[in-house]
Amino acid sequence: MTPDPIPGADVPALSIRDLRKTYDNGVEALKGISLEVAPGDFYALLGPNGAGKSTLIGIASSLVNKTSGEVRIFGVDIAADRDAAMRLIGLVPQEINFNMFEKPFDICVNYAGFYGVPRAIARERAERVLKEAQLWDKADKMSRTLSGGMKRRLMIARAMMTSPRLLILDEPTAGVDIEIRRGMWKTLKEINASGTTIILTTHYLEEAENLCRNLAIIDKGRIVEQGPMKALLAKLDVEGFLLDIEQALPGVLPKIEGATLLAEDEHTIDIEKPRAMELNHVFAALDAAGIRVRSMRTKTNRLEELFVRLTGDNNTGVAA
Repeated sequence: MTPDPIPGADVPALSIRDLRKTYDNGVEALKGISLEVAPGDFYALLGPNGAGKSTLIGIASSLVNKTSGEVRIFGVDIAADRDAAMRLIGLVPQEINFNMFEKPFDICVNYAGFYGVPRAIARERAERVLKEAQLWDKADKMSRTLSGGMKRRLMIARAMMTSPRLLILDEPTAGVDIEIRRGMWKTLKEINASGTTIILTTHYLEEAENLCRNLAIIDKGRIVEQGPMKALLAKLDVEGFLLDIEQALPGVLPKIEGATLLAEDEHTIDIEKPRAMELNHVFAALDAAGIRVRSMRTKTNRLEELFVRLTGDNNTGVAA
């Protein structure tokens, strides 16, 4: 799903300066948000319920009016030239919003027509994006017959019909099982690798850690942290591992001062330890207890711990 090149691609894909939004009921949803997303980035936007994340996306995609501040898409001010800015954006909302009695091919072609894409070009482009989304064999079927994962992929294919430079995804894998989710991860990585900048909001924090290189965490209308994913995760004082054990575990695990050990099952230990504690110390303690470690893997949802720590909120959903 390769986008067409445009001038100005060396400027930030999204630039937000002191963005504020106060609704008519007096609720101050955004309190001076500033951030930049580099072209080609895969960027996560996270926040607890009511943090202001959806408002920020709504303003960036011109669906919500800002109170003050500046938003630019590849250098185009959305307030000064909304149409030009919107031609650079593809939006995939959380809710499936296409006509279930329309065919995927027609959905894509008609969507492109709304943006002024000539019909002949739209038909060629629809074939390409549907093939890339592995939906070409369903192009002439009623969309209501598609599986949940196929409908999600169709939403992404439709958004790519305008060859957007910036693709905004609002919880694109919500409600699908892990196998479908991982298939969609592959699709999104391919889109990003082709040059399209992606901003992702997700309810699955493992998803953000696996896909995104940079992120911003919003809480109560303010950004509480932003930067490279790896640098933020490195701030954690603890790290977690899953240890695969050769023999069945004893009824009581050994105690290792400063670390927490839990039996995940009879052959797996879930361990959390201070980052400063050497793993060799852990292995030595287990070996002394007659427990032999066969293999080890890092736990993948460290981002959840960072999120809770920064926001002070045990609700790790990012649905609002």
